[in-house]
Amino acid sequence: MTATIPLTTVDGGVIDRVLATLLDDLWGGLLDVLAGATGVEILASPFMQRAYLAAVCVALVGPLVGSFLVHREMAMIGDTLAHAAFAGVAAGLFVNAVFAVAVPPLATALVVAALAALVVQTLVDYAGAYRDTSLAIVLTGSFAVGSVLITAADGGIAVGINAYLFGSLATVSRANAGILLAMTTLVGLAVGAAYRPLVYVTFDEVGARAAGIDVTRYNRLLAVLTAVVVVGAMQIMGVILVAAMLVIPVAAASPVTGFRRSIAASVAAGLLATVAGVTLSYWYDVAAGGTIVITAIAVYATVSLGSRVRADLTARRNVDATATETLADGGGHGDRAE
Repeated sequence: MTATIPLTTVDGGVIDRVLATLLDDLWGGLLDVLAGATGVEILASPFMQRAYLAAVCVALVGPLVGSFLVHREMAMIGDTLAHAAFAGVAAGLFVNAVFAVAVPPLATALVVAALAALVVQTLVDYAGAYRDTSLAIVLTGSFAVGSVLITAADGGIAVGINAYLFGSLATVSRANAGILLAMTTLVGLAVGAAYRPLVYVTFDEVGARAAGIDVTRYNRLLAVLTAVVVVGAMQIMGVILVAAMLVIPVAAASPVTGFRRSIAASVAAGLLATVAGVTLSYWYDVAAGGTIVITAIAVYATVSLGSRVRADLTARRNVDATATETLADGGGHGDRAE
């Protein structure tokens, strides 16, 4: 069961034409040109074109939002909201199975994940709960609700939920790709509009409050944006692995100085991981989400090793330079003594 959203006959024609222009004419046309120039046939497949678009969107918004979360030491909120999205998907599939209605599971996932994000932030702000405690409460509670809904339907929705748990290239329909593109645009515009206060709150929350910034509002904004990213990435990454793209590319960019440059570097690492992961997933017929995460970890390990080697070489050069200067100074003193 895929997470497609039915379109009405009136608005559906307009939306379908817009999606056809964006996905087929523009994006598909670009990849068709690349396929002709490089000889890589999978770039010309409409199925893989949608998968690559989803991968690019995830690589853009995941590290963009994750950079703020990692520097606020809230990296695990992605995992928490992923489990909340799982409960939302289960709720949507449960309603569809029991009441025979057409509720889009992605819509219920987004609603539940956004509400969970607000609950987490409320627990932190007003209930005096530690961040890891509030995250654990929402994570376990969400997963419990999802498991209850699955069993309440006599296991009838278990098959339908597998794609959301582990991710699948097959779930990226045209409608799904359009939704993810809209989510990416929304997240990018929101972060761009609130960039300065978000940075201020991230690095100096006390100073931000003293400066008159509504810290609570921006905390909630970041939490909801995280929920949007989680639900969008869930289509290809799956609930279990969705938090990875909020954290691993950001970790790979840690050697880069400057917050703006580190965001750009993390997005670059995310693009490398998602595009390579989708390609390898198609070639070897393995899970897309797991392949992307393994590739991202490989990128992180390569960057970390390269940074370590570079630091060692720099330290050795400094030691050699110091030793040379010491010998030169010693020789000079010896000549003056004579």
